[in-house]
Amino acid sequence: MPITTCVFDAYGTLFDVTAAAREAAAEPGNAALAGCWQKLAADWRTKQLQYTWLRAVAGAHTDFWQVTQDGLDWAMEASGLSDPDLRERLLALYFQLSAYPEVPLMLATLKQRGYATAILSNGEPGMLAGAVDSAGIGEFLDDVLSVESVGVFKPHRSVYDLVGQRFGTTPDQVLFVSSNGWDACHGAGYGFTTVWVNRAGEPMDCLPWRPGTVLSDLTTIPELAGRP
Repeated sequence: MPITTCVFDAYGTLFDVTAAAREAAAEPGNAALAGCWQKLAADWRTKQLQYTWLRAVAGAHTDFWQVTQDGLDWAMEASGLSDPDLRERLLALYFQLSAYPEVPLMLATLKQRGYATAILSNGEPGMLAGAVDSAGIGEFLDDVLSVESVGVFKPHRSVYDLVGQRFGTTPDQVLFVSSNGWDACHGAGYGFTTVWVNRAGEPMDCLPWRPGTVLSDLTTIPELAGRP
């Protein structure tokens, strides 16, 4: 069936998860971070994701904002940083992450062509609203779907169910786009047409499913959605 609905993961897909550490490192007084911001950003993201998986497996759900704080605390300790003011600054910047440059035009084009658009994210509703508002992309989204409505993180099947419940679609009518290889793979296993936005040029995850398309950015998503 033709694609009617384009759904995007948020963090790392629409929003640059390295932006908070990069921007804080450039601010006066943050010389210690300037020497290690790339490591901190990578560790922060890794632990953030690991904690979602571990909590999902253990049945110990908490919201993504708590997981984000926990991941940052681990990453700061790993980099030898203990400044509470820096911690608060990094969290404030994460609440208003920058979108990747191609995102606004890509989403506007999808809307102009008649597609429904949405975010499907681990993010807590408040932090997602902050990022959407900061990036100025709210007018191009029909909805922002959060795992908080089902109380478990991706890749639990109930998270992907949220799309059909909201839009009345079958999985094959949905183009699902994620920068996380494991998320794109599980989306494919669910039945979505999937795109892995592999910005970092990483190897394919060794899982039973594969994304239908691999891209380096989101620029060509509108054309991809329109393919027969």
